Amino acid sequence: MQSSSGSVLTGLLFTFCLVLVGALITALLLAFTDLHESSLPYFTYVINAIGLLVGGMVTGRRCGSRGWYYGGLTGLFYFLLVLLVGFLGFNAPLQLITLLYLVGAFVLGAIGGVIGVNISNRR
Repeated sequence: MQSSSGSVLTGLLFTFCLVLVGALITALLLAFTDLHESSLPYFTYVINAIGLLVGGMVTGRRCGSRGWYYGGLTGLFYFLLVLLVGFLGFNAPLQLITLLYLVGAFVLGAIGGVIGVNISNRR
């Protein structure tokens, strides 16, 4: 088992790497297929959800206990970093839907953390 802060950072790194790879694949699909930009938000939600689940799983597996908590923290930190980039880089306003994104990120990370703890306990 690793320290909880190191585990959360590792899960966060996995989340960002998966989102980056997913964004690259989506960009390639947009460039070389008949896929329209109107479907881009759906791809974004799915890519972020997968990234948060896997990041939470990595965090939960590394911590070995309290996966919902540490996985949820991974989702929370991911949300805060994305919010910070959106707010500072693109002047995105804070809206009520932002709270839903926060809850969704925490829940997806927590679910991934629970799965990760259960995977680590089977070995």
